[in-house]
Amino acid sequence: MASVELINVAKRYGKQNVLHPLDLTIPDGSFTVLVGPSGCGKSTLLRLMAGLEALSAGTILLNDKAINDLDPADRDIAMVFQSYALYPHLTVAENLAFHMQARRIKREEQQSKIARIAAILGIDTLLNRYPRALSGGQRQRVAMGRAMVRNPQVFLFDEPLSNLDAQLRMELRAEIKSLHQRFKTTMVYVTHDQVEAMTLADQIVVMRDGVIEQQGKPLEIYDRPVNTFVARFIGSPPMNLLAGRLEARNGQPGVACGELWFALAAQWHDAAAAQGERPVMVGIRPHDFVLDNVVTELPPATLVLSEVTGESSLLHLDWQGLSLNVHYVGRIAAQSGDALALTIKAEKMHLFDAASGQRLKDNG
Repeated sequence: MASVELINVAKRYGKQNVLHPLDLTIPDGSFTVLVGPSGCGKSTLLRLMAGLEALSAGTILLNDKAINDLDPADRDIAMVFQSYALYPHLTVAENLAFHMQARRIKREEQQSKIARIAAILGIDTLLNRYPRALSGGQRQRVAMGRAMVRNPQVFLFDEPLSNLDAQLRMELRAEIKSLHQRFKTTMVYVTHDQVEAMTLADQIVVMRDGVIEQQGKPLEIYDRPVNTFVARFIGSPPMNLLAGRLEARNGQPGVACGELWFALAAQWHDAAAAQGERPVMVGIRPHDFVLDNVVTELPPATLVLSEVTGESSLLHLDWQGLSLNVHYVGRIAAQSGDALALTIKAEKMHLFDAASGQRLKDNG
């Protein structure tokens, strides 16, 4: 196992900054997921760790030893690519053995490692097949196996599941998590899928435009996003963001959104007092509304359409001109155009500065 530390790491192509100087610590034995939209620099960061790209600035440490000048083969880091990167003219067994043959490992040891890894990944019946005869999921298992037989200190995964269908993604996601729990090897995983990030990671690193926006444990980021970008990016369906204004009524701190006014929970009282009456963005996750048996003085919302997924639905509502997505658990009989009583779980509300998008300081 190994820890990885990036110190003031940056990457430029000509005058274009792909990665601005950043620091990142990947703890020994952790599962760290780099997540962000396409073009944010997450795959470039992974390739810098692997040695496939040269640093423009900074230092990468593996167990406190600089590896900047080491060739990829000498870094004891294995990478699994999105495109599988298998040799088409070699069988599965030969693909798994390729790196060991290059290092002149004894044939008996090669065969032992191949048999063990193939059994773990469920590809032991495929060893004599060529990549063209494999499904996408089987090819990805072979690619993972080729990395595993090297027994590296760090595994790097570059969007390994993006070419697979939804069912296979779910199955392989569980397998990758299980492998990490079994071997406790340090893993760094790149994806643009925040569901993968939430389900796999010990540590999530949210990136945008070559900058780390937030890093931490999955639920810490989900519960306390530092800005509106993270708030919308982490969570499915994404958080609702409503333009509002801090406004007290009858001595009660609150926020007005269009024609609606909501009382603030106690954790936001100090922030409201410090900010005064100023514009804010109000964040509410789709499952933090209440629909059933609601008693409220607020006007009802209008159902625009519903997306039924079985025992739950995503409701698209118009609430006095505010467009909302609401997650409803259960089966709802309402039709488009129906009025629905609605209220917000005040203690689940998020407040962000309207100009900067940064989270206001709360007492939570």
